[in-house]
Amino acid sequence: MFSIEQGEILKVENIKYPVLVVSKNFFNRTEQAIVCPIIQDKPDDPLHIPFMAEKLSGTVLCEEMKLMDFRYRGFSLLDRIAYSDIINITDAIQSIFDY
Repeated sequence: MFSIEQGEILKVENIKYPVLVVSKNFFNRTEQAIVCPIIQDKPDDPLHIPFMAEKLSGTVLCEEMKLMDFRYRGFSLLDRIAYSDIINITDAIQSIFDY
């Protein structure tokens, strides 16, 4: 059974940077997910959210959201971020669309 969960950090084939799954688990059941890239060195910006997970750390680029169709891309799980980080990141993404 297919399973990608919000907050997971994935290595996706043919993608340079790891990505963070930001879409909710209900949406991810479609075998698609909305992800944001994770990089190491990025200047301060309200939409660049730093995090530290168990194995990885970096900065999530919230303005670089992409829809990935995992029916056609291989991937592997690298790590998972804390729930408090998920809240900060999804709040930043929501701010892009708020008035």
